Amino acid sequence: MTYPAHVTIVEVGPRDGFQVEPVFIPTEFKIEVVNAVARAGVAKIETSSFVSPRFVPQLADAAEVFAGLDRRPNTRYTALVPNLKGAERALEAGADGVRLVVTSTETYNRKNVGMSVDESLAVCRRILEWVEGEPMAVEAVIALAFGCPFEGPVGEDRVAELAHRFVDMGVRELSIADSVGLGNPNRVAATMTRLRTELPEIAFSLHLHDTRGLGLANVVAALQVGIDTFDASIGGLGGCPVFPNGAGNIATEDLANLCEEMGISTGIDIEAVQAISGKMQAFLQRQLPSRVLLAGTPGQLYAKIRKESG
Repeated sequence: MTYPAHVTIVEVGPRDGFQVEPVFIPTEFKIEVVNAVARAGVAKIETSSFVSPRFVPQLADAAEVFAGLDRRPNTRYTALVPNLKGAERALEAGADGVRLVVTSTETYNRKNVGMSVDESLAVCRRILEWVEGEPMAVEAVIALAFGCPFEGPVGEDRVAELAHRFVDMGVRELSIADSVGLGNPNRVAATMTRLRTELPEIAFSLHLHDTRGLGLANVVAALQVGIDTFDASIGGLGGCPVFPNGAGNIATEDLANLCEEMGISTGIDIEAVQAISGKMQAFLQRQLPSRVLLAGTPGQLYAKIRKESG
């Protein structure tokens, strides 16, 4: 089996993970987390979101977070934006790129942003036209690509249709998101194979949640068909605002450890990520779902065994 030689891990905890936390995370701590993740070798970080504070009060300090960053060369600091005003604020704050999200189903899209899918796509088109000439990259996200808690399974044809519509607008980076963790390895492999075949010029990535324990299995399936970029979140933070039982993203340290054990480079210091996940766990005062945070890397496990056995 041939796998990519290198995998790019995109850290989404500071946005997708933080946004569902009910206790406000201090701005200074958010900045500390982003800076620590960057020092650990993560080359792209979804740093915050420029949404209305009425809807996501946790991220009301997005501009302050961007202003406080210790920016590292070759690290991209991006933001999720829901509309043109959000994109304007992101550019003003110094974001290197923005993510635009459209949900695959009408019901969820209306609940999420109060618009139909076609209306959301029209907003994305306006943002793409506005961004042209600005020093800011644009990535589109197709959310709920493998299933919707309101409408059920999402067909592969629907995902391909939306992907083509984004590409026709000029999008060249496209994330396929299993937003509530309903994907499985066979479906992930089939969908990503089809997309890469139909749209070979597009840089695809995957955003995976671990609701049913299939997150890393889905990563392996995607690796087998050539996908080399994945979103992940420190400690496995995250969830779905309208799906109470939805688990968080795959954990950054778990994904990096998987790749290392498979001989795939990531450029990430796993123990450094593990340390910042531990700080976040202490702040939240609950056990986070990361396996590496709980049990350690193989090297840490063997060292503990040797120490305990004398």
